[in-house]
This record gives sequence, C-alpha cells and structure tokens, in this order.
Amino acid sequence: MELAELVALMEALGEKQYRARQVFEALYKQRVHGVEDMTTLAQALRSRLMSEGWCVALPEIVQTAVSVDGTERYLMRMADGETVETVWMPDGDGGERGDGSEAAEEEAGEVETAEEAVVGVKNANAGISPPRASRSGRDDESFWSRRGDGRARSNFGTLAEKGFRRATICISSQVGCAVNCQFCLTAKLGIRRNLTAGEIAGQVAAVLNRHEIQIGKDRINLVFMGMGEPFLNYENFMKSVRLLVEGVGIPESRMTVSTSGILPGILAFAGEKLRPKLALSLNASNDDVRERIMPITRKWNIAELLEAVVKIPLRTREWVTFEYVLLGGVNDQPEHAREVLALLKGLRAKVNLIVWNPGPGIDYVQPTQEDVAVFQKMLIDGGIATYIRRPRGRDIYAACGQLKRTVADETLVAIGAAAS
Repeated sequence: MELAELVALMEALGEKQYRARQVFEALYKQRVHGVEDMTTLAQALRSRLMSEGWCVALPEIVQTAVSVDGTERYLMRMADGETVETVWMPDGDGGERGDGSEAAEEEAGEVETAEEAVVGVKNANAGISPPRASRSGRDDESFWSRRGDGRARSNFGTLAEKGFRRATICISSQVGCAVNCQFCLTAKLGIRRNLTAGEIAGQVAAVLNRHEIQIGKDRINLVFMGMGEPFLNYENFMKSVRLLVEGVGIPESRMTVSTSGILPGILAFAGEKLRPKLALSLNASNDDVRERIMPITRKWNIAELLEAVVKIPLRTREWVTFEYVLLGGVNDQPEHAREVLALLKGLRAKVNLIVWNPGPGIDYVQPTQEDVAVFQKMLIDGGIATYIRRPRGRDIYAACGQLKRTVADETLVAIGAAAS
C-alpha cells in the first residue's frame, strides 16, 4: 500500500494521519514480518489491525538454488499459491555499464571483452567459479581502499563485509509471460496473471531480508527483467517503483526496466516524473528477423518503438540501453551489426550484448567467440558504446531468458561447452 492508501485506512479507523507514516516506515524501511512487529504503534491499534485481518504478506521463498558464481535463484510463492522466480546477483552482471548512472560509474572499470564473456560461459558450463574479490571484506585492505569515497569501514553495510561492492536483484512482474519470445524459457509458461504492486516490491523486501541488507549503506540495483513483461502490467509495475523509492529507499537511478517493445507502455513511461532507466529488448537489426524471434514485432515494429523511445526526456548523462541477445547464425553477423548502427544513429544509446543462454526445448545455438568479438567491435567502431553482459547463474537456470519456475526435483542445467 502507498502512503495515501494508508492515510485513508487510518482515517477510516479513527486514527491520526501520522499513524499512516509509522505503518509505511515499518513496512518498507524496517521491513517488519508482521503487524505485531510494528512497535511504534500502540498495542491496541496493532491488535485491532490484526483482528480485522490486516497482515504483512511478503512472498515466501520456498526454494533456493545457488550457482557456482554466487548467484541465487529463488522460487517465490504468493498468497494464492502462484510462484515466480527472483534472482540475487552479488556484484551484478555488468548491465548498468555505460548508462550514465551512479551504478554505471561503479562498474566503469569492469568492461568485459567478447573473449572474456565467452570464457565465462564456458567456465559456467564446466562448473568453474570465476575469480572475484575476497569474500572476507574485513581482511582485504585493498578492497576497502578501492572504495575511494572516504567512508569509514563502520559505514559500510552487509555486502562489504562479505567482500561485495554491490548486488543486483532481478524481479518478476507477472506469473509467466505472454510475449512469446522464441529464445526465452519463460515464454513456454504462457501467462497466468499479473503480480500486484505489493508482490513485485515484496520480492525485493524478501531478498533484502534474507541477506540482511542495510539500505543507505549497501548498494543495491534493481532490474525488472524477471518473468513477465512489466509494461503489460504497467500500473502495478509503476506503483511498485514508487513503493521501492519512497518506502524502501532505493533510488530510481538504480533501477532498470526492460521491455520487449510495448508501445503504449513506452509512451506512458515517457510521461512519468519518477521512473527507472529504460532497456529495450531489440534483439534484431530488422523487422523480418525480429518477427521470427519476437512475434510482438507484428504489432509494433522497430521504427515505431524507436520513435517512442526518443520521446523519453532523458536525465543528464542518462542513456537508453538496447539489449541484444546474440543467436548463432540468426542475428550475429556483420550485416546485422551494420543495420544496428544505422538504427541507433543519433540516439543517446548504449548496447548490451547478451550471449544467448541455452535451455531445453529451444532450438538455437550460441554465437561463436569470433562472431561476438566482431559484432562488438563493429558497434564500438561505429560510435555505439557496447558491452557484454556477464552470464550469471546459467548452471541453475537463473540467467537472462532462463526463468521457468524450476522446481526442486527437476534436473538443473546440463549444457555442453559454448561454441568457439
């Protein structure tokens, strides 16, 4: 519930308005587990709220899968029994690089080459954990000195104590997805229902509680890139953004929403005063290829989407991210790179290349290391900042395009080495 809704509730109960603020802060800043934990409220008011059926209903983490790279995938159950997946990525996946935000500045020294990205994929397939910072932040003096912002060690949060600089939470917006991208496992689920704003924000609260995160000390990025298309659940998505900004305290500059290209949603998004950064899933350089892999293109073509994107009033130093999943032999050749350059010419755009993450029942192949390297170089040489997203959690079906409500007794990923 937003603050205005809580004010209305308190007034209906004959309480002062300031009680609404107390409830709001207990829910979102303190992240209490139940009404009985709202100790700023009088016992009589807490008892009345509980007797009238009011409760704190966070999604329940019913299954956890842990990757060799530290990524965690959670199966979260809602009050009605429906489940979605949420992903925790310590130190993120590099997706914010180049978008002009504070999060991007933190990742500026972590640019990954095509060769490094493909090696990361091969290592994930082989069960090899990538090298990373010490998990013991207390003893790693070089880690603390690299923070560079002058804060005393006591001002760092839980992440720093574990050796992490930040973390990213990937959030779902729907149970399933209706968009039917042909390279995505989530598409195989179909769509069951939209998540409420509370269920979307509740995923974040549940993960923050699990890791004992201290907002204001720990650096948390949010990506609305889990199950579902956020712009097909627009009102609940935007309400969740407001709850996370005004309640939990995570700034919108640390949030990114990805859309497959829902034109009315992009146009509405352009008019929002409080909004995350935008990432458009382009994934093809022309409508013919995009229609084959993303049927939504038949409704809104690339030209229409780009016309809508340019209407977004970008903040100072803000860039729009264009995500591009590389599918071997489909959209990864030099002619495709040239077409992408032509499409994005003149836009404040950066590109995130994503080496396709395989899954059962999807008949695509990964691009070769050489094709990834050539594609990235052509875009960079053409003046487009281009980065390669690190694959996170591929061995547990947690990477981009792999969320499919995996259950405990299901065999996890068994994928051969990436093409080379």
